[in-house]
Amino acid sequence: MPDSSKFTVIRNAARIWAVGAVHGEVERLSRLHEKMTPELRFGDRLIYLGNYLGYSDSIRETVDELLRFRRLFLTIPPYMDSDDVTFLRGSQEEMWHKLLQLQFSVKPLETLEWLLARGVNETIRAYGGDPAQGIAFAGDGTIALGGWTSALRDAFNAASGHSAFMSALKRAAYTDDKSLLFVNAGLDETQPLAAQTDEFWWTGGSFNSIAKPYDGFSRMFRGYDANHGGFNDSGMAMTVDGGCGFGGSLIAVCLSPAGEIIGSLEA
Repeated sequence: MPDSSKFTVIRNAARIWAVGAVHGEVERLSRLHEKMTPELRFGDRLIYLGNYLGYSDSIRETVDELLRFRRLFLTIPPYMDSDDVTFLRGSQEEMWHKLLQLQFSVKPLETLEWLLARGVNETIRAYGGDPAQGIAFAGDGTIALGGWTSALRDAFNAASGHSAFMSALKRAAYTDDKSLLFVNAGLDETQPLAAQTDEFWWTGGSFNSIAKPYDGFSRMFRGYDANHGGFNDSGMAMTVDGGCGFGGSLIAVCLSPAGEIIGSLEA
């Protein structure tokens, strides 16, 4: 089975709430949480499908709201377990991780420009950095660039709970009966789950076209479509992305253990 440090097993779920990409839209996230609160009940499981950062000036507040709602969710009586809430690593979080190691990149300037074109600039600003300074330092050598990324890391670590939040992100999640699989943006159908790495973030073009079970899973879910095609349910694969961060809504679906939609919320 896949490495448990990278993958979460969703156990004993009566229902599963799956939340799509947020992209720093804290007001939509707060409204969605407000709508979700009275619907929650013991036996529910909650999974966020990645892409919490990027494209917004409210990124720190978004992480704070995610942590706040996690605490609330875990107070559902009679008891809940910390593993009943899962946060997946999205492409935005993977890019932030890469950014903090930029000084080790073979082509740091090209890498930084690629990251900035995909929304990381707002995350940099959220933690007190200046993207223009990063571009300048990327041409000044490893020491200068390392000082810039170190300052970003220090600011990130100083935000209460943010570093622990990032460290706890999982690559994917699946139910204990190995029927439902949850990913950020996509997967490579030719490779088993344990072999997937960057495919979770960058191989999403054919996700909506999946027409047969993958690696034993009968239903697959993702939270972000890089092509911005909106919510889609092909029967085998579901995209839970309403375009949040790009002028669209934030969606949560409530699923049965068999993967059927038994409810949905939108903000």
